[in-house]
Amino acid sequence: MTRTPFIAVNARDVLSRHGLDSFEALWALKVAAVDAPNTGRGGWSSVCRLELEDGNGQLQCFYLKRQDNHCTRTLHSPLGEPTFAREFRAIQACARQGIPALEAAFFAARSEKGHAQAILLTRALDDYAPLDEWFERWQQLSAAQIRDLIQSAAALVRALHNADRIHNCLYPKHVFLRLHSDGAGARLIDLEKTRRVMLGQRDLIRDLETLHRRSLVPSRSQRLRFVLAYLGKPRLDAEARAFVRALLGRTAGKGMNR
Repeated sequence: MTRTPFIAVNARDVLSRHGLDSFEALWALKVAAVDAPNTGRGGWSSVCRLELEDGNGQLQCFYLKRQDNHCTRTLHSPLGEPTFAREFRAIQACARQGIPALEAAFFAARSEKGHAQAILLTRALDDYAPLDEWFERWQQLSAAQIRDLIQSAAALVRALHNADRIHNCLYPKHVFLRLHSDGAGARLIDLEKTRRVMLGQRDLIRDLETLHRRSLVPSRSQRLRFVLAYLGKPRLDAEARAFVRALLGRTAGKGMNR
């Protein structure tokens, strides 16, 4: 049985135009996967790129994510649910709380012959690139561009933490950034593991430590600039020094890039 699907207002027309405004139609769609399916958790999960022409002749680009018996147990569903259901709730929570993140265009789940199946369609962030790709061209960027990217990434993480949430898997590949004439923009992706803050600053440090440990390219001064932007401080003071010590202390215990 399929529950009534969620369809974003700005995606309804283009999906209807192509007959793709139902679970059944999207599930049956033949389109190549962008990488090998994930076959963990006793089922499978796949991702495909979907490009649809709208009524104005413009392409609207999405990522179509489908899964079958790829479930996880949560407080919300102790018996298990598709992981995309958890990610969809996180996307909606970010939208409500003003946290820049990827946008859901369609979501639905169903039980089919004992199989828990789900579809999550998100808008492609084609104007953005993940932070790890920015690192690949870090040396070619101007000082102003690097400053804008650092400040934008810091503001994004701060917005998440200000909403009393942590990403819980904050790798550079999950921070999407773009440069424009007025600075930089940022969005979070891969929100499946996000959760509420439960341990105060320890949770925040844990989130930031993951990003710090996986980001090998920025210099020490650039890392400090990120922390100061995150804390909203123009320079180091006692509070900022204590925060940096806590962050570096956790990193030392983990080992860089592990």
